[in-house]
Amino acid sequence: MGTSTTSSARPAAAAGRMAAVNEMTRLLRLLFEVEREYLRTVTTLVYRVGEPELKYLICQHAWESAGHARFLRERGRELTTFGTHDNVRPEITRIFEEAVGTSTSDPLVITAGFYRVLKPALLAAYQHYLKVTDHLADWPSKKLVEEFIADEERHLREIDVYLKEVDAREWTTHLTQALDDLGGWLGSETRLPLAASFVWQHEKTPFTHPATCNRGRYPVCSGVFGMDPTEDPIVRPWLTDPKTDARVIRLMVYVWLMMEMDAIDYLATVFYDTPKAPFDLHFDLARHLWDESRHSQFGFRQLPKLGVDLMTVEHSLDLYNILIQMPAHERYALMTMEFEAGSFPTKATVMDRVRELNDFEADTLLAFDRNDEQNHVRYGHRWLPEMMALFGETRPTEEFVKATQEKFKEVAAVYGGKVPHSLPKEIRLTGEKVLKLAGVN
Repeated sequence: MGTSTTSSARPAAAAGRMAAVNEMTRLLRLLFEVEREYLRTVTTLVYRVGEPELKYLICQHAWESAGHARFLRERGRELTTFGTHDNVRPEITRIFEEAVGTSTSDPLVITAGFYRVLKPALLAAYQHYLKVTDHLADWPSKKLVEEFIADEERHLREIDVYLKEVDAREWTTHLTQALDDLGGWLGSETRLPLAASFVWQHEKTPFTHPATCNRGRYPVCSGVFGMDPTEDPIVRPWLTDPKTDARVIRLMVYVWLMMEMDAIDYLATVFYDTPKAPFDLHFDLARHLWDESRHSQFGFRQLPKLGVDLMTVEHSLDLYNILIQMPAHERYALMTMEFEAGSFPTKATVMDRVRELNDFEADTLLAFDRNDEQNHVRYGHRWLPEMMALFGETRPTEEFVKATQEKFKEVAAVYGGKVPHSLPKEIRLTGEKVLKLAGVN
């Protein structure tokens, strides 16, 4: 009996000795799970909001939140009881599923839910952590959390510009009630149980991706690549024709870069569709998403400097409209193994031609675009097999990719080419107008 009593007492004694560490680890774990689910669900805003600058900002915030989650996990694993898995507890997932918003069609109202309720609550959780931890004993966590607080405060300031005129009181009250039921993200606030009349909207109407993406006030079309300079802004033969003036190629490649906004929209859908993916997969997806948003900004910011009115540049919607009909692992396979891997030869030719202009800024943007795209293909080789496994796909990767390429052609025949030009060709940017803007007769 004496031996048994001593043995059973040891775990309790050990837990008591480590109580301070265990409590801080518990809070770090909760913070990690919140940041992880924020990343998975805030990305559903990207293709639903219309303003390009807002899309870019959400992509940047998603990447920074991915960084927060990764550092929280690394720090947590230095401490006891953090755990080795990336799972998120159901009560946290439930709130983020609700925040995705199925009861309103206004994307800015849904954005307000994330940035007026969930993000301020996360900021409060980080601030609480600083108050309750020892700033010397837990110095590594303290320094991380201080940086994250600065990020969260900046995120709220940056997004507020887009929400000033948005009346989202009903929706934010609804989400606040859901979060109050937990007592905040850390359970450190007074818990206010849900009223009997509260209805979880996502259980009533599960979220589905919209059939097309939102481009707000900008004109749209099916695609911007073509063969006819009187119709399309990017004339395919001109990109690789050695007789094409380099100034023309520079303008066309900036249109191409801006159109990577379609990659932002369809890549953002993959996060929500892979809730059981390893966090490291979502981390690399977040970097991929942020890279694509920067590439699109290259064109968005450079075209006006070269005399292009952005309201004359139609946005292509075909890729989103086609790929959203396919499951997430097929979308990802096409993006990394087909679209990006297949772009290198043409972009190499384009880069060499643009260098003729001694345009250091253009050379820099194109070099970073290429470097990033090479990393994205590496991500595809790393994560596509794991994503395939999540969907029960057992074929060899190469066989799966080839089959997916053929399926894309079939789906494109049904869903592609359905978006009419918003602008007549007399107004929209075309190859002929590119020649004039470039000063080429």
